[in-house]
Amino acid sequence: MNTLVIVAHPNLDTSVVNKRWVEELRKFPDKYTVHDLHQTYPDGVIDVEREQRLIESHGNLVLQFPIYWFNCPPLLKKWLDDVLTYGWAYGSNGGDKLLGRKSALAVSAGIKKADYSADGRYRYTLGQLLAPFELTFRYCQADYRSYFAYYGTEGEPGENVPGQETEPASSVLDRSALQYLHFIDNL
Repeated sequence: MNTLVIVAHPNLDTSVVNKRWVEELRKFPDKYTVHDLHQTYPDGVIDVEREQRLIESHGNLVLQFPIYWFNCPPLLKKWLDDVLTYGWAYGSNGGDKLLGRKSALAVSAGIKKADYSADGRYRYTLGQLLAPFELTFRYCQADYRSYFAYYGTEGEPGENVPGQETEPASSVLDRSALQYLHFIDNL
C-alpha cells in the first residue's frame, strides 16, 4: 500500500520548500498520494468520513506542513480534531484504525537549526515543539517514525554574512526533496 501525504500549506503555490516536496512526490503516484487539505477544503469544512476512508486505504501516513508560530497551520489542527475521532482512531469502542500504522511528519521551518536548541535563540528543539504530534500518534497506537525537517536561514534583523558563499538554493531544495522521499521510503 502506498503512503498518504496530508499536505497542509495555506499557500502551496507560493511555497518554496513544500511546493518542491510535493512536485517530487507527484512524480511517483504509485508510491505516494498527495492530499492537499487547503485545496480540498477551501471553506474549512472537512468531510470526516472521506478522510478516514482515505487513511484506511493507504499504508503509511505522513503529515507535511510548514511550522507556523511553532505549531501547524490551523486547518491541519482542525483536521486532526475532526478526523481522529473516538471509536475510529482511539478508544475502547473499536478505535484502532491507526493501530500500528507507520506515521511521520515532514516540516519546513524557516528558522536555522541552531536556533532550535536549548542554547539557541528559541530554547527548544524542533523535536520538543513537535512532541504533541508524536503523542497524538502514540495515543492512537500508530507506529510513529519521527520527522523530516528542512530548516531555513532566518537571521537576526540586519544580519549579513559578507563573503560567505552558499550553495545555490535550487540544488539544496532538490537534495532535500530526494532526502524526503528516502525518509518516507524507509519509515
